[in-house]
Amino acid sequence: MRIDELFQFHFMTNALIAGTIVAVTASAIGWFVVVRQQAFAGHTLSVIAFPGAAAAALAGAPVVVGYFAACALGALALAAVTGGEARSISHESAAIGSVQALALGLGFLFVSLYHGLLTELNSLLFGTFLGITDTQVLVLLGVGAGVLLMLALVARPLLFASVDADVARAGGVPVAALSTVFLMMLGLAVAATSQITGALLVFALLVTPPATAQLITPHPGRSFALSVVIALLVTWLGLSIAYFSIYPVGFYVTSLSFGLYVLVRLVRR
Repeated sequence: MRIDELFQFHFMTNALIAGTIVAVTASAIGWFVVVRQQAFAGHTLSVIAFPGAAAAALAGAPVVVGYFAACALGALALAAVTGGEARSISHESAAIGSVQALALGLGFLFVSLYHGLLTELNSLLFGTFLGITDTQVLVLLGVGAGVLLMLALVARPLLFASVDADVARAGGVPVAALSTVFLMMLGLAVAATSQITGALLVFALLVTPPATAQLITPHPGRSFALSVVIALLVTWLGLSIAYFSIYPVGFYVTSLSFGLYVLVRLVRR
């Protein structure tokens, strides 16, 4: 086993570049997901990608297009059903769960209408590092840069609204508009992350690294930076191990993320 083999093939170079973009984007958005306690919304957006990919396959379009479109529309739907702002946990969970159920139903309908082989759809659901093209890397770079730029512009008021929405609203912060913008950024990040982990394993980069970082330190700036570092490490290690293995990269990325989270929890007890 030689590490330099990882850089001998163009597809592996693309996978490492795409993984780096996805890790930074997902962990940055994920840090706010953990602070805002919106992990269920992130999970629902990853599920919503399923009917999007199935509909794209049914229409003969690239499934990744359906994935991004479904996540963007799903984010708007979640903003609508939750009122665009934070409410009680029970109200928000019930509304998001209803959207998730509808999405799963539509996904199964589209799959039943599709009579071809869904090999590309399986890759989007469970992750792959094979066949990531130069065009896909450029798309990921554009999406990641756009999401991070938007996040940088709204980071301060978004953090204020995430910590105490009532006080932020009283101070003139547009809490509802920020919530909608954040859900849109989350939808794009989920769609991008699925390129590496698959739709069903998005949490491996979206939630687990930020949760681990916030266990290590409560300081906002340090935990945000640590979240990005952890996501990069598990992504690079997961891709490297998967290259020498027959098992999917999503398994290794999720296992490494979860193992580190459990280790930190045990040490912090």
